[in-house]
Amino acid sequence: MGKIFLLPAIFVFLFSCTENKQAKNEYPITPVPFTKVQVNDNFWSKRIKTNHDVTIPIAIQKSEETGSIDNFAIAGGLKEGVFCSPYPFDDSDIYKIIEGAAYSLQMFPDEKMEHVIDSLIDLIELAQEDDGYLYTNRTIMGENGHEWAGKKRWEKVDDLSHELYNLGHFYEAATAYYQATGKRKILDVAIKSADLIDSVFGYGKIEDWPGHQEVEIGLAKLYRTTGEKRYLDLAKFFLDVRGTGNVHEHKTYNQSHIPVVDQTEAVGHSVRAAYMWSGMADVAALTGDKAYVNAITKIWEDVVYKKLYITGGIGAEGGHEGFGGPYELPNMRAYCETCAAIANVFWNHRMFLMTGEAKYIDVLERSLYNNVLSGVSISGDHFFYPNPLESIGQHQRSEWFGCACCPSNISRFIPSMPNYIYAQKDDQIYINLFVPSSTTFEIENKKIEITQTSDMPWNGNISLTIQPENPVRSKLFIRIPGWASENPLPGDLYSFLEKPSSKPVFKVNGEEVNPKFENGYAVISRTWQPGDLMEIGFPYEIRKIKANKNIEDDHGKMALQLGPLVYCAEWTDYEDHDILSLVLPENTNLSSEFQPALLGGVNVISGNAEGAEKVEGSAEIKTTPRKFTAIPYYAWAHRGQGQMAVWIPTTKESTRPKPSPTIASKSTVEASLETNLISGINDQLLPKNSADKSNTLYHWWPRKNETHWIVYNFEKPTRVSETEVYWLKDIPDGGCDLPENWKLYYKSGEKWVEVNAETPYPIIEDQMNKLVFEPVTTAALKLEIQLQKEYSAGLHEWIVN
Repeated sequence: MGKIFLLPAIFVFLFSCTENKQAKNEYPITPVPFTKVQVNDNFWSKRIKTNHDVTIPIAIQKSEETGSIDNFAIAGGLKEGVFCSPYPFDDSDIYKIIEGAAYSLQMFPDEKMEHVIDSLIDLIELAQEDDGYLYTNRTIMGENGHEWAGKKRWEKVDDLSHELYNLGHFYEAATAYYQATGKRKILDVAIKSADLIDSVFGYGKIEDWPGHQEVEIGLAKLYRTTGEKRYLDLAKFFLDVRGTGNVHEHKTYNQSHIPVVDQTEAVGHSVRAAYMWSGMADVAALTGDKAYVNAITKIWEDVVYKKLYITGGIGAEGGHEGFGGPYELPNMRAYCETCAAIANVFWNHRMFLMTGEAKYIDVLERSLYNNVLSGVSISGDHFFYPNPLESIGQHQRSEWFGCACCPSNISRFIPSMPNYIYAQKDDQIYINLFVPSSTTFEIENKKIEITQTSDMPWNGNISLTIQPENPVRSKLFIRIPGWASENPLPGDLYSFLEKPSSKPVFKVNGEEVNPKFENGYAVISRTWQPGDLMEIGFPYEIRKIKANKNIEDDHGKMALQLGPLVYCAEWTDYEDHDILSLVLPENTNLSSEFQPALLGGVNVISGNAEGAEKVEGSAEIKTTPRKFTAIPYYAWAHRGQGQMAVWIPTTKESTRPKPSPTIASKSTVEASLETNLISGINDQLLPKNSADKSNTLYHWWPRKNETHWIVYNFEKPTRVSETEVYWLKDIPDGGCDLPENWKLYYKSGEKWVEVNAETPYPIIEDQMNKLVFEPVTTAALKLEIQLQKEYSAGLHEWIVN
């Protein structure tokens, strides 16, 4: 069994007040910092160690390769050159790496890694301008920097410059590294920077807000570390000024459409939103501002009741990387960005610390074990940016991204995970997550050690050994998790098909006890003696989940959950690799078995299902018996590309029956731009309209004013006389319009010859575009598409008859 000893350190992840003598307000509940938690399991400890050994070094390596580190060297005068990386927010990736290393170094002392981080800090210090300004794109490029940056400082701060966003991550990194190592250099650079922005922003100064929220969180941490109240006041200013006045454009995209205290719905970019709500919670805790609490409580209800994925993901739309409307939760085009899932954990943890309500930890746990863990491979070296709930093989984890916010965010989040297990308020001890671990509390000046043992997340039996120095009276608050309750989450967005077969059982020293229940916790109050043993038995069984009828994509389907883990069916467990045609009746008997050699060791769900298939030449759908297998959602996409689904149809009417083979579906496809999206054009899945992105579609964006092509290579020479194309058009939200024109060619020997069209080449949105031509016998057809001057183009489906 793996074991991680978190070495004593002065750093407290969210709530350290090491030097702060002025803060009187704080969260009512205090988390036990990860530096005081020893994790000793086979699940999280391996991931935390992999993050140290693999993910952080890869993040550093990729930042070197992409030029993000060189940007600091160039800005600091050590190298010559121009801004090297794609985006002005790339500075923040370096800051997140430093923050992650700060956490990790406290668990795994590593002189080599610490030396590398110190060298990065040296570069940052050199890159900072004399007055404290820190933004490598402008320092290097001056007025000729990235178009998002503007010509002068702060000109586009409320839009896309990310000047303040970068600094928010820097302040988080600076406080973390200072508190981890005691080295002041990075903290001094942060103070110099914060003093600058305090001098230029505020009422009567620049009255503007960050286009991407994050600086609010960083300033709150800087206040806690230094005790300098100006930083807290500045964080509150950035929140209060948001959405006010008439000088700057107000946008739902970045939640500046109205003042933050008047907001009641989750809108816009999901990462921006959840960072803002986390910052509001921090400032509310530190200032006692109830208006903030009221606003984020209403927003939380909007998210959890109408806009949360069963995996704990937020953000349905890829176009703006954010929230759709109520119940708009598509599966295949679900965005569920990894960064948004991490921000969702931050936000819900803060909501718990304010209220002591278990429902917030239920959401946190769902996001943590499913959406967050899906974002990084088990090996720690490949990453998802979006995390869809359905795939036909177009999705795979990547080594890195041009926009690398998610991998660097993973690198700082994973080592901080133990921070969420325990918390304390006076004599109340909260057991929030069920992770084998140990920690020490202090009550009435008496130390009380608690050791948690279990095989979570693989079964529901947990033991707590309580070891006080001397007998001490305290209350244990043990969370009753949603997966062991009658409802998976608050509200009616999702519900279990059946109640759990039993209730949780609590025993102290072998005798069953009847706890009181408060805010979703079982509360056991007693005078604890050295060696007391608390045993908890949660009903650990496969739970079948149905979605609210307003979620269109989930009609006639169910999802499966076992413990905190949501499950999915994946192609490689099925002989024909087809899972979208599965039918799993609601009354199906399912069982689970732990398979230690599969995907690092997982519980596998199995049972009997059916496969649906269209009868050729008929509208009839027939079903045949099939075996059903499901794995934890976080573990998908480790065994190659193919189909995956979280929501499984329960009737043949709600499934996608396997269609009869066609000329197109049996063809191999080539294209001028080879991407994994090419599989969408012959999958026989038609859209509702040209803008529909529910299924996989192929496009050439961002290319414009070019000629592109797609080729179908037939299984054998075939006589054809018709073709149909369904064009993509997603403007104004996207960048694709109908093409300027198109042509069809057939292969004659080694030459491409245009068909003799008997009808015009149609270019019409929201329908199939049918072309009839003089019959030819050929081994291949080629579509040739001319893109418009101002727009790209794409298509949903290409049919040949």
